[in-house]
Amino acid sequence: MTVLKTSMRNFFAHKGRMALSAIAVLLSVAFVCGTLVFTDTTNATFDQLFASTSSDVSVKPKEKGGSHNGPQTGKIETVPGTRLAELKKVQGVKSVDGEISTETVTVVDKNNDDIGPKSGAPTVATNWDPTELLAVDLTSGHEPRGPTEVMLDADTAKNKKLKIGDELRLIAVPGEFRAKIVGLTTFKVTNPGATIVYTDTATAQSKLLGRPDAYTSFALTAQPGVSNDQLKKNVVAAIGDGYKVQTKDESAEEGKDDIGSFLDIMKYAMLGFAGIAVLVGIFLIVNTFSMLVAQRTREIGLMRAIGSSRKQVNRSVLIEALLLGVVGSVLGVLGGIGLAIGLMKFMGSQGLNISTDQLTVKPATPIIGLTIGIVVTVIAAYIPARRAGKISPMAALRDAGTPADAKSGRIRGAIGLLLTVAGVVALVAAANADKATDGSMLLGLGVLLTLIGFIVIGPLLAGLVVRVLAAVILRIFGPVGRMAERNALRNPRRTGATGAALMIGLALVACLSVVGSSMVASASDELDKSVGADFIVQSDGGKPITGDVVKAVHAAKGLDHVTDVKNLNDTKITTPDGKTSTDNLVAADPKFADDLRTPVVDGTLADAYGKDAISVNEGFAKDHKVKKGDTLTVTFVGGKTAAKLKVAAITSDDTSLNKGAKYLNITTAERYIPADEMPVNAMMLAAAKDGQEKAAYASLKAQLDEYPSVKVRDQTDYKKMMKDQIGQLLNLVYGLLALAIVVAVLGVVNTLALSVVERTREIGLMRAIGMSRRQLRRMIRLESVVIALFGALLGLGLGMGWGATAQKLLALEGLKTLEIPWSTIITVFIGSAVVGLIAALLPAFRAGRMNVLNAIATE
Repeated sequence: MTVLKTSMRNFFAHKGRMALSAIAVLLSVAFVCGTLVFTDTTNATFDQLFASTSSDVSVKPKEKGGSHNGPQTGKIETVPGTRLAELKKVQGVKSVDGEISTETVTVVDKNNDDIGPKSGAPTVATNWDPTELLAVDLTSGHEPRGPTEVMLDADTAKNKKLKIGDELRLIAVPGEFRAKIVGLTTFKVTNPGATIVYTDTATAQSKLLGRPDAYTSFALTAQPGVSNDQLKKNVVAAIGDGYKVQTKDESAEEGKDDIGSFLDIMKYAMLGFAGIAVLVGIFLIVNTFSMLVAQRTREIGLMRAIGSSRKQVNRSVLIEALLLGVVGSVLGVLGGIGLAIGLMKFMGSQGLNISTDQLTVKPATPIIGLTIGIVVTVIAAYIPARRAGKISPMAALRDAGTPADAKSGRIRGAIGLLLTVAGVVALVAAANADKATDGSMLLGLGVLLTLIGFIVIGPLLAGLVVRVLAAVILRIFGPVGRMAERNALRNPRRTGATGAALMIGLALVACLSVVGSSMVASASDELDKSVGADFIVQSDGGKPITGDVVKAVHAAKGLDHVTDVKNLNDTKITTPDGKTSTDNLVAADPKFADDLRTPVVDGTLADAYGKDAISVNEGFAKDHKVKKGDTLTVTFVGGKTAAKLKVAAITSDDTSLNKGAKYLNITTAERYIPADEMPVNAMMLAAAKDGQEKAAYASLKAQLDEYPSVKVRDQTDYKKMMKDQIGQLLNLVYGLLALAIVVAVLGVVNTLALSVVERTREIGLMRAIGMSRRQLRRMIRLESVVIALFGALLGLGLGMGWGATAQKLLALEGLKTLEIPWSTIITVFIGSAVVGLIAALLPAFRAGRMNVLNAIATE
């Protein structure tokens, strides 16, 4: 009980000193709990949505592999309308509704703006039937009654400022048509962020499918007393197993699996960043308790002198850590719930609507949060607690803050050097690996070992790096700068731990910056080297390039030629060795050989566009012992007969554009694939006539103005798009890493604040012999800056090494250019100095306000 009272007294006596450590625990736990609450709520919302929208039994086309209803092919798999009458006669069926649904549609308003979501969610066009009432209510207007009427979901109408009576243009694969909004629907559970447009059934069949007597699925309702499983058996018995027949539970489970895979990636990524924040927080807690133990050396020595055992002293410090962990973790759990709500609001602004009414806090979430916060805090405090237990009664007669054991410092330095060298060896081995898979394992090992090595060797590096930084930065400030240098070097272990916390976040920033810049530079170089076309026409949303768009591109003025490119997915290829594999082919016009200059190792690529000819990539040829002149048996999806194609060229795998692609002429594919089964264009390439590049670009832009989902880019535009996409991803990662950096900054603040308390008497003496408040504050700020720059220098150097090694692995995939983003590196380094300056403001202010006589009298 005495130990508990002592711990409680010390904890509440040093509330200010504990506050920053508690914030670090709070932030780390909040990020973990917030991630869990957000993903659990999202899963629960979608579970409820899928459960409410699934019919008792559904009948869909059996997937042929890849993507039926595929955006790239434009082909929508259907069920013949004749099945409707058959299904109505199945025993146990109460009703059957034929459904038409497609995502290969673009919907634009009167201003020619795409009303689809920008979040990546789809635009869905579907027919209005009774099954839709499971998911939505018709809240205003009426259902569509003909080809000139549509309904729209209310969320899209609100976001895009649309109302009943406004006209929309729907661009589908069969063609386009116009219709007025006659009604609005509201989701009963949530709008997952998609844009939903409803037509009547006849319009959906003719305008969306181009097939008057077809459906994409059937929704069956069971008669009372008939189970879904029994109804499924009856349906399969009636129509055979040529279709995908699912019960309500199976359909809901499939939907949950589809969305769950995305949410799991998001969940584990965010938990990974939370783990980084937890790791950084450990340094803060270790530093806090190490300094508190050092400052209470005399107090602990007196406790030992009057009879306290080592275990009791050790237990006293651990109880303080336990209290800190409990307080920080409880607040972190509450903060995590608030973070999840904020994240849901943010996702709502991006188009993914997750209602806070569905907020799901599973019992495991607070348990996980409390466990992480408390266990991490107690473990982090164990070493300082153990050190406290070793303080002898004689320490009560000495000054506080005795120097660390030199022997343990030497052992630590040797271990750190060993780990660092082992990590560097692993990184070098990764950079020289022949396969990316082998190299990635070595890269991971090298990153782990060098990180741990730098953390362990931090105190040794602090003595060297801080002196160099001081010589460059601090010496110009005269005696104040020299004192700041000595303060930073006074306790290398503390400086090393404080800098290491900042090092972790900045190392990851530097690594990802190098990888991102190298990817952009490599792709740009490959584009310059390989792409001969002047213009690239693509749909940003992955939607097909419809026939109207194709006509518009071909009609542009100033073009030398236009190349159509189609993806032939899930094609079966039988090689001379008798083995059959499934692969994707690229069918294009012969000019594609000039538009995309793919290197070859045997033959001429232009020959692959001859009659009944094909090219294969080097890896495929090696795996199947295929050589130029061999004949492959190729069976296309939808094709009536197999094609016998001669290998006219073998392309090199030493490229990043279309790596592994197999090419043939579109006319060859058309001989074996019926017209109604032929995929639409996946992309188009065009070259301008000499001297007419600007005019051709302007003409293409004008021709495609009516199709906002399709973009035309020249090579400059395409490079900018790649850079922007990678930049957006990096910015997201930097935002998540900011949490770890914030915790590291708190560590700098805490270290300085406790250091000021530790040096209270010293500060009083310096003030007494003439140091001004301004000089004192400057000294503390300079000390903070040099500690921050120390961490930044280690982190940036380490991260660039990781990034350069990762680029060597990317080079095996064709991304061969290493580019160091010096502007980013220099900005981060300078920013670290600013961070150090800001972190010192409060400790410097408190030091400057000290009463000189009281400070001198401090024990």
